[in-house]
Amino acid sequence: MPLEVRNPHAGIPFTDDDATIAAALEDVSIPTLMCSMVHITGDPSWIRGEFQPAGLFLNEYQGFMDEELKARARAAALPVIAAFRDGGCELPPDPSPALLQEMMSYLACEPVADEYVPLFLEELGLDGRDAGAITWADEIADDVKADFPVVVIGCGESGLLAGIRLKEAGLPFTIIEKSGGPGGTWYDNRYPGARVDVGSHFYCYSFEPSDHWTEYFSQQPELQAYFERVLEQYGVAEHTRFNTEVIAATYDEDEARWSVVTRDRDGTESTLDARFVISAVGALNYPHYPDIPGMDDFEGPSFHSARWDHDVDYAGKRVAMIGAGASGFQIAPTIAPDVERLTIFQRTAQWMFPNPNYHRTVPDGDKWAMRHLPFYNRWFRFLTFWPGAGIDMERSRVDPDFDDSDGLAISEQNLSTRNFFMSMIAGQVGDDPELLEKVTPNYPATGKRTLQDNGSWLEALKRDNVDLVRTGIERITESGVVTTDGQRYDVDIICYATGFRHNDFLWPMTITGRDGVVLNEQWGEEPTAHLGISIPNFPNLFCMYGPGTNLAHGGSLIFHSECQIRYIMGAIEQLLRGGHRALEPTQAAHDAYNERHQSEISQMVWAHWSVTDSHYKNANGAVYTLSPWPIPTYWRMTHQVDRDDYVFWP
Repeated sequence: MPLEVRNPHAGIPFTDDDATIAAALEDVSIPTLMCSMVHITGDPSWIRGEFQPAGLFLNEYQGFMDEELKARARAAALPVIAAFRDGGCELPPDPSPALLQEMMSYLACEPVADEYVPLFLEELGLDGRDAGAITWADEIADDVKADFPVVVIGCGESGLLAGIRLKEAGLPFTIIEKSGGPGGTWYDNRYPGARVDVGSHFYCYSFEPSDHWTEYFSQQPELQAYFERVLEQYGVAEHTRFNTEVIAATYDEDEARWSVVTRDRDGTESTLDARFVISAVGALNYPHYPDIPGMDDFEGPSFHSARWDHDVDYAGKRVAMIGAGASGFQIAPTIAPDVERLTIFQRTAQWMFPNPNYHRTVPDGDKWAMRHLPFYNRWFRFLTFWPGAGIDMERSRVDPDFDDSDGLAISEQNLSTRNFFMSMIAGQVGDDPELLEKVTPNYPATGKRTLQDNGSWLEALKRDNVDLVRTGIERITESGVVTTDGQRYDVDIICYATGFRHNDFLWPMTITGRDGVVLNEQWGEEPTAHLGISIPNFPNLFCMYGPGTNLAHGGSLIFHSECQIRYIMGAIEQLLRGGHRALEPTQAAHDAYNERHQSEISQMVWAHWSVTDSHYKNANGAVYTLSPWPIPTYWRMTHQVDRDDYVFWP
C-alpha cells in the first residue's frame, strides 16, 4: 500500500543514503527500533531473538542493553531499512493484536496483562485514528447544537483540548483565558530553568505528532510554542478571549442556562450565556505567597516565581530564594552560576528521582527516526508511558503491618525506595555530612512531589556562592531576610518560589448553582466531584483537573485530560440525543464515588501522618487533591458515562 494513503504514523518517505541512516541509528532507542523493524518486515523475530532489553526504568530508553548488543542491532537493521527505502517505503500487513501485545511486553520487560491492552492500543493510535475524536456531530441537528453554547474557563492544556473536541462536535463555544495566550502554567511560569518533568514525547496530546521536541524534557518556551501551534492548527484561537477572567457564574434553573460574568484587563465586565460550563482552570495558576512579616518592607525587587520579573537583572546580585520545591529546584541550578550569592530558604527537603536525561537534547538521529521509521514515535511514546503508568499502586500504599513509628517509610517496598534515593543523594553530596543532613527528607519517599534530578540541584548546592538555609524565617526587612535564630541575610532580590493555591479549586470565582448554592461554600475544605468531573447541585458544570484528579504516581495531566474530556463529551452527547436541557450527578453516585476515593487515598503515602507541610493536604490534614487510582482504572472509569449516575431534566 503506498505511503501517501496509509497511516500517518507509518513515517514520512525518505531517500537518505545508507551513511545518513547509519548515523541516525547511532542515536535511536534500540528497543523502540526493534518494534519499528517488526512493522517494516512483518517479522516478529526482531523482538524474539537476541536483541532483548535487560530491563526498563523510568526515563531510560535503551533497556540497559550493552554497547556490543546495540551495535549488532544497528548493523542488522541498516540493510533492512535501506531495502525498505528502496522499495518505496511500503509496509506489510499490520501486526496482529496478539503480536502488538507481545511488542508491548517486549518494551515493558514484563508481560502486559490483557486488561491493560485496550488502553495502550487506544493510546498508541497505531491505526492512525484519533480515538477521542467526536464522531457524532452530524447526527445532532444544527438548530439543537446552536442552542447549547459552551463556556470553557481556561486555555491551558485541558481547556485547549476541550475547545478542540467542542469544535469537532459543532457546538458553539467560547474559551475565557485570564492570561495573554494559551498554555496555562506554561504561559505563566517563565522563570529561568522552567521545564516539564514528564517526558516530552508523552506530555503532549495523543493525537498530535511528537517528533518535534528538541529536548526529552522540554523547557517552557518550547511547551508554550506547542500549545500556540495547536491552538491555531485546530482553529480554536477564533473562539478564545485572552486577557479576560471569569469572576462569577450563576445557574438559572428555570431556563437551564448559565450566566457567566467576565472581566477584561480594562475592568470591563460582560456576561456570556451558556448551557454548559467546563472549568479547565487547573490548580497551578494562582500563586501562593507565604505569610511572613515585613514582606512589603523589602526595598529591592521581589516577585513570585510564577510572576518572574524579567526586567530585573540577577547577574552579579545577591538573591534570596524562599521555597525550594518544584520551581525552586529548577531555578537554583539555572541562576547560581550568574549570581554573586544565592541563599535558598527551604522548609522541607525534597525526594529526588534520578533522571540522567532531564536536561538532554533529543539527538538528530532520534528525531530522524521519529519522523521516518514506521511507528517508531508511537512505540517511543509507549516506552515513556509504561514505566510511569501508575499501574502498581501498592508502591504507594501504607502497609498496616509495617513499623512506621519513625515516620520514614510506610512499607518494606517504600523503605527500599528510600534507600535507593538516599544512595543516589549521598553519592552526589560526597564528603559533606552537614549538607547531607540538610537535603535528607524526614518523611517517606514519594510522600510529597518527587522531583526529577540529573545531579544539577545538588551540584548547585555544593557551589561556593550558594547557601542552603533550613532555619525558619522570622521576618523580611528592608534589606533582606532574618531567620528565627537571629541570623540576617542581606540580599538584593527576593524570589518567592512558594507554589500555588493548590487546594482552592475554582478560586476566586463565585459559582452559584441550583437553589442559590455557592460552590465554595458547599465544598468548604473538602472539594469533591463525581470522578473529579461533575458536582451535585451544579447542572451542566464539568471540571477538568477537578478535585481528586491531580497525579502524584504516574501518567500525565494531559492523559488525564483526554480521559476527562471524553467523559464530558459523552455526557453532552447523551443529553443532546435525549432531548434534555440539563444533567447533574445524583447525590448517591457522587457520595459513593467520594467514599471510595477517600477510603483509597487515606491508605496512601500522601495521607500518612508523617507527611506534613504538604500542599496535597487541606487544613485538616486530609487529601482531596490527588487521584488514588491506577491510570488504567481511571481510564476505564471515564471511558463511558453511566446514565444511572445522572439526573436528566427535559
